[in-house]
Amino acid sequence: MKVILSIKPHFAEKIFEGSKKFEFRRSIFKNPNVKIVIVYASAPVSKIIGEFEIEEILHNEIDSLWYATKSDSGITEEYYLSYFEGKDYGFALKIKRAKKYKSSYSIKERFGLLPPQSFAYVRE
Repeated sequence: MKVILSIKPHFAEKIFEGSKKFEFRRSIFKNPNVKIVIVYASAPVSKIIGEFEIEEILHNEIDSLWYATKSDSGITEEYYLSYFEGKDYGFALKIKRAKKYKSSYSIKERFGLLPPQSFAYVRE
């Protein structure tokens, strides 16, 4: 199973260039069969630009999660703490293999969806 995640373009590019090996989330999908994330680069790109396999999903207290992921986070600690403000626990999707598509796609044309606030399940 696959999900579409909305990711800021700057961070999406870091995923595909290999400098960001974790994608952080305040909440996450419940289906344990999700193995692939389709990356929707949010505005101003507003396109599906690639996908990645999930190696594992880490779930831990905010400080412990940062300690375990900081060297491959692709973000600053300040940004990380700001993102998780008000949360005790967070999630980190460990990226196994990322593939940027040769062409980008409209989410509406490809899946008939509007951009998800968090995620959307898709079947391909």
